[in-house]
Amino acid sequence: MSTTDSDSGVVTLPGRHSVEQTVAKIEQILRERGVKLFALIDHSAEAQQAGLSQRPTKLLIFGNPKAGTPVMVATPTSAIDLPLKIVVWQGEDGQTQISYNSTSYLQARHGLPPQVAQNIATVESLAALAAE
Repeated sequence: MSTTDSDSGVVTLPGRHSVEQTVAKIEQILRERGVKLFALIDHSAEAQQAGLSQRPTKLLIFGNPKAGTPVMVATPTSAIDLPLKIVVWQGEDGQTQISYNSTSYLQARHGLPPQVAQNIATVESLAALAAE
C-alpha cells in the first residue's frame, strides 16, 4: 500500500526486498531503459563515516536528457527537482520503503504543461517495479 503526503508530494511504497537488493533492482531497470544514473548517495555510509548511526538509506539520482530537457525548457524552475530522485530506506520496523516526488506534485509545483509532465511520470512506474 502506498502512502502520499499531499503537502510534500512524497509517495512512499513498501518494498519486498532489502535496501541493497531494491537499489540493485532500480539500477538494473534504469540500465534496461537507457536511463542514466547520475549518482547513488549512500546516506547511511556517510553517516557512519561521520561517527553517526542511520538505518540503510540510499538516494538514486537519475534521468534522461531527452525527457528532462523539454521539462526544464518549458519551466526552468523544474531544474531544482531534476534529475529525478528515489530514496530507498529502511524503516524502524526493518521494512524497506521507496519514496519519490509524485508527478502531480511536481507538475503543480512548477506549473508544468501536461504534455511535458508526462516526461517525468516514469518515476512512478520505476518505483512500482522496484517495490515488487
